[in-house]
Amino acid sequence: MEIIVAGLSHRRSPVEVREQVYFPESELGIPLRQLKGRPEIEEAVLLSTCNRVEVYARVRDSQRGVQAIKEFLSHYHEVPLETLEAYMYAFSTREAVRHLFRVASSLDSMVVGESQILRQVKEAYQVARETGATGLYLNNLFERAFQTAKRVRTETRIGENAVSVSYVAVELARKIFNVLREKKVLLIGAGEMAELAAQHLVQLGVHSVLVSNRSFPRAQELAQRFSGRAVLFDDLEGELVNADIVISSTGAPHYVLRRELFQQVIRQRKNRPMFLIDIAIPRDIEPDVNTLDHVYLYDIDDLQQVVSANIKEREREAKRGEELVDQETTGFLLWMETLEVVPTIVSLRERAEVCRQQEIARARAKLGPLTSEEEETLEVLTSAIVNKLLHTPIAQLKRHAGSNDAYEYLRIARNLFDLDD
Repeated sequence: MEIIVAGLSHRRSPVEVREQVYFPESELGIPLRQLKGRPEIEEAVLLSTCNRVEVYARVRDSQRGVQAIKEFLSHYHEVPLETLEAYMYAFSTREAVRHLFRVASSLDSMVVGESQILRQVKEAYQVARETGATGLYLNNLFERAFQTAKRVRTETRIGENAVSVSYVAVELARKIFNVLREKKVLLIGAGEMAELAAQHLVQLGVHSVLVSNRSFPRAQELAQRFSGRAVLFDDLEGELVNADIVISSTGAPHYVLRRELFQQVIRQRKNRPMFLIDIAIPRDIEPDVNTLDHVYLYDIDDLQQVVSANIKEREREAKRGEELVDQETTGFLLWMETLEVVPTIVSLRERAEVCRQQEIARARAKLGPLTSEEEETLEVLTSAIVNKLLHTPIAQLKRHAGSNDAYEYLRIARNLFDLDD
């Protein structure tokens, strides 16, 4: 038996190809049953996200299994096979196991260290189990994948450094204020990153959100989304006094907020700190504002520098994650090889014993009645011949049980001695 994976991901295929083979999570049962019904596929799990579509399977022959998966994706989605083959990848045995462990641990994600992929893998596996598409091999494989992801998450710092501009802004706010729950946020403009930053703040417990925009209906729309309050653009200066965190992204061609304004604001705030996030290009807030005491201003370049530094930190942590993945991959393959080698050896001995008994019966028919000493000699002689002939193949199977080519040895042994019949 072999484990394989075949699919497409953001690394090798454009989104216009991936979206052609996407499976909605609510509809995975139907394609899974079709996959399981193919004679080449013993077990299967179908993973479908915006960045990847992959089929993990247990098969008897990896080449036939991979081809079956390609044909299934082509037929199910009515996409020409040659179109898919230009972008698809396939791995078997060690590389297939390692690939799943890397995917679950977010080492193969577009953003290394993101946590969403593990939830998606768990959901795909759960659907496969409920559909009856998995068995001993894939059940153990995916449970080990979740264990690996947990080790990578807890034994490295791969997920601790924010790698999006909006989330970096929030992390900086947390460092300045420590507790965000009672802080007031003023959102100026309607830029996407500013909205995301405000959304992260609300998720962390911020209750008070003010929204100001030159288009008041747009301000009201955003305020409703954050359960906040819309503010007229002309009243902006008066609202700054109560704002602890200001996120600005207006798209104006000039500075909207200047140093002189914040001098007055910080005085009225009695020097309570303010955190200003300027995500606009051109910038909304005059850079000299950052020279004022108790005012902390970050623009898009400042945030991007933090993002770049955090990405490098995640990459360093990812190296440690790769080591953990390799450890877990070896552990799973040893389990699998033990599962495969022992039955193969037992089958080999049983097949040899059947042949030995058949030949002894033929010998008795020709020789006639034998004395007990002759019977014993015949038993010892034939057993010795069988043991000598089996010694080398069995020793080789045991010796290669922990190697990369273990499955190749098992496949050859089972074919040579016709054990699968």
